[in-house]
Amino acid sequence: MNSTEKSTRLSDAVRKHKEFLFPAVATYYEEPVALVRGSGEYVWDEDGKKYLDCFGGVLTVSVGHANPKVNEAVVEQVNTMQHTSGLYVNPVQSDLAEKLAEIAPGDLKKSFFTSSGTEADDTAILAAKTATGRNEIVVLRHSYSGRSATALSAVGQASWRPVPAQVAGMVHAAAPYCYRCPFKLEYPSCGVACAQDIENIIQTTTTGEIAAFMAEPILGVGGFIVPPPEYFEIAYGIARKYGGLCIADEVQTGWGRTGDKWFGIEQWGVAPDIMTSAKGMGNGAPIGWTIATDDVANKFPGITFATFGGNPVSMTAGLAVIRLIEEEDLRTNARIVGGYLREKLEELQAKYAIIGDVRGMGLMQAIELVVDRDTKEPNPQAVLKIFEETKRQGVLIGKGGLYGNVIRTGMMLNSTKDNVDELIAALEKGFANI
Repeated sequence: MNSTEKSTRLSDAVRKHKEFLFPAVATYYEEPVALVRGSGEYVWDEDGKKYLDCFGGVLTVSVGHANPKVNEAVVEQVNTMQHTSGLYVNPVQSDLAEKLAEIAPGDLKKSFFTSSGTEADDTAILAAKTATGRNEIVVLRHSYSGRSATALSAVGQASWRPVPAQVAGMVHAAAPYCYRCPFKLEYPSCGVACAQDIENIIQTTTTGEIAAFMAEPILGVGGFIVPPPEYFEIAYGIARKYGGLCIADEVQTGWGRTGDKWFGIEQWGVAPDIMTSAKGMGNGAPIGWTIATDDVANKFPGITFATFGGNPVSMTAGLAVIRLIEEEDLRTNARIVGGYLREKLEELQAKYAIIGDVRGMGLMQAIELVVDRDTKEPNPQAVLKIFEETKRQGVLIGKGGLYGNVIRTGMMLNSTKDNVDELIAALEKGFANI
C-alpha cells in the first residue's frame, strides 16, 4: 500500500467517525488518530506510525496492549463459553469474586459485576441507600463518576454535565485540591479544612443523616488531584458520624496503579464499606465491579442482575490481569517507575515556568499548566500545543482538569524507565517549542 492509499484510508476512517457517530464522541488532536494495532506499551495508526501509549485508553490498558497471557486466557474462554447471564452459576465469576474478597481492604467481601465504571458506581450508590434507608450522598467537586442519570448527578464538573442533575440528594463538598485550595489556605496549617467542611456540608445541605460519602482516592478526570495524607481518615470519620457509609471509587486508581497497594484507598490507611472499579481491571475487556461488606450486600434489594455483568469472558480477563500483576510484581514496578517519572516531571517543572504543579502517585502522574505561577491562571492552550508536539514525536498523552489545563499520564503497570525517558523527551520537545 502506497502513502496516498494509506492517507485515503485514514481520512476515510475519520470521515465516517464524524458522519456516523454522535458529535459528542470527541477525539484528541487537530487531526484525529485512527489506531489499528497495539502491542505492549505501543500502538500503531493506519499509516503505520508507532506511538508510545502513555494514557492507556484512559488508564484502562493496565498491563499492555494485546498482552499475550491475558489474551490467551480470554481466547480460550471465548472458545468455551461467552455468556450465560447471572441467572446461572458461572465458575469463573465465582473464582474472581473469591480472589477479590481476598485482596480487597477491610471487611469487603461480596461482589456485584457489571460492564462499566458507571454501572459500578450506580450499584454502589443504590447499595448505600438501601442499606441505610437514606437518600443523600456527599460527593466531591471536580469528581467524575460516569454518565448515567445517577452518575451525572454526582459529577462535579460542568463540562461533563450536559443537563441539570436528574437524581436528587447529591451534595457536593469541596475537593481536596491543595494547589487551588477553595479556602485559600496552605497545607498543613489549613488543618485539612476541605475534609473538616464535610461536617458543615452535612449539617447545612442535608437532613443531617446521609446514606454515604463517595470519593475517588485520587480525582482522575479532575486532574489527578491528590488529597492530603489525613484527608480520608477525617472525611470517613465525619461520614460515619452522620450515619453514612464510605464508598471508594477505584475506577482509575485500582489494580496497583498508585504503587505497592492493590487499591488507592489503601494509601490513606482507611477501609471503605463499598468499593467500585472497572477500567484497568479488564485490560480493555468491558467490566465493572462493586464490592461491599456482608452487612451492606445482604441488604441489596430483591431480584436483580446485569445482563453482561459477570460474563465469563470479562471475568476471565479480570482474573488473568490480577494473576499477571501478582506474578510480575507490577505493584512494586508502579512505585519504582512511577517514582522515576515523578522525578523527571519535577525536573521539567524546574525548567519551565508554565508548569505550576506536578502531582500524582505511582503511575498516575500529572502536570498542571498555568500562564503565571503567581496568579495560577489556567493555560489550556499550552496543553493543546504540547499535545500536538508529543503526537509528532510519537507519544500519546491524556488531559483533564476542570479548566482543561492538566496533562495526565497513565502509563501501563509494566512500563519501564526507558518508556519514561521516551515520554519525557517528547514532553521536553513540546515545552521547548512553546
